[in-house]
Amino acid sequence: MAQGSDSGATPGGVDVLIAEDSRMQARILQRALTEAGHAVRWAENGAAALALARERRPDIIVSDIEMPEMTGYEFCKAVKTDASLRTVPFILLSTLSDPIDIIRGLDAGADNYVTKPYEPAYLLGRMQSLLATPLGVDDADAGMLEVTLAGQTFRVRAGRQQVLNLLVSTFENAVAKNQELVVANQELSVARDSLQRSNEELSTLNAEISRINAHMVRDLEAAAKVQRSLLPANDVSIPSLELAWKYVPCQGLAGDFLNVFRLDDEHAGLFVVDVSGHGVPSSLMAVTVGRFLTPKVSDSSLLVRQTADGRLMVAPPAEVATQLNHLFQADEFSGLYFTMLYGVLHLPSGRLDYVSGGHPALLRVPAGGGALEFHGAEGFPIAFVPDVEYQQVTLQLQPGDRIYLYSDGVPEAMNKDQEPYGEQAMADCVAAGRSQPLDTSVSGLLAAVEQWCVPVGPLDDVTILGVAWRP
Repeated sequence: MAQGSDSGATPGGVDVLIAEDSRMQARILQRALTEAGHAVRWAENGAAALALARERRPDIIVSDIEMPEMTGYEFCKAVKTDASLRTVPFILLSTLSDPIDIIRGLDAGADNYVTKPYEPAYLLGRMQSLLATPLGVDDADAGMLEVTLAGQTFRVRAGRQQVLNLLVSTFENAVAKNQELVVANQELSVARDSLQRSNEELSTLNAEISRINAHMVRDLEAAAKVQRSLLPANDVSIPSLELAWKYVPCQGLAGDFLNVFRLDDEHAGLFVVDVSGHGVPSSLMAVTVGRFLTPKVSDSSLLVRQTADGRLMVAPPAEVATQLNHLFQADEFSGLYFTMLYGVLHLPSGRLDYVSGGHPALLRVPAGGGALEFHGAEGFPIAFVPDVEYQQVTLQLQPGDRIYLYSDGVPEAMNKDQEPYGEQAMADCVAAGRSQPLDTSVSGLLAAVEQWCVPVGPLDDVTILGVAWRP
């Protein structure tokens, strides 16, 4: 999929082409570039970006490396071997930092290499530097260069200007990391001196700290009980629905929570919420959010309200998300935000209206044995960007269909090699258990995630909600 911006660049701006498979990171980068006066086009992978580049030659290209269909390396090499595009400056973005990865960027023809995370101002500076020293045709006609690194010899094709640009960017990245290290060492030195001066005071206060710690443990246990009140009741029973759920905090207090309940005689509400971060601040925000997601008519509930004639009215999911975004802004909660998938299911017909605030897509398992389907919806996380109007999506269920809502602790669970579990493995696991009872299927998915994370276990909260519609 590819998207383009029709708005022209302001004076001093240029035509920028972005290749980034993460919609969230692409939007953040697009916003920074647009505010700097540039015209921006975006594609979700290298192949789509290459098509956009050939459709209209950009002034500069900014590309992620790890993308499906065509990686950033492959996209870069395709651009640099295209006679009409090879002088276009090309910047690679990645979390990779191994020197061999930089050599691969050099071989692909990259002109600059910026490691994530980065400040937008730094990237804009790199762009300006490249645009100020454009590549000529002679620079693009690269010769073979022999590079020895870590005992290995590489033969790469690179031009003089391109090598210089890439070396400068690598040096600047190293300088930036070194500056961070210097600051960290200075802070460590100050902290060490402070600890030495405070050693006697710490010894004196140790008993007081132990007493306070015991009191805090009691408070945390009480807070955990309050959090559990945000989960479905043990005896929850909704006509036409079969329910199963699993909730495993990675710490005593969690930022995740879920619930499913009746809103009125014909509607049921269901949601999964995932607050950023962990520990007390996240759990406090979770409890605060939970106050507004109650099916009981009250001054604080956003889900239902009573009309002037005494009737109960169910609020549309998009309205709920929009109001939550007005109520919660990150700067009021120490930078915290949350993702959410909230749906209203019409029990007689199986129509599910739902909204997503930056949350993973729900997974549908058709009763007839067809292929599993991921259904997502566009939307920024709640409290991430002010003044956002959320759009809701409708999904028509068939009798016997199952849907699974989950937090990102499922697909993003890491194994010992730092590899994510992924949506495909999750879908395969659910597909293998589609003939099993719903509770067995949900338990099996949790067991698969925990097995994937052996030996340390999940490092994020894991929440799974399974619902089957059986009218």
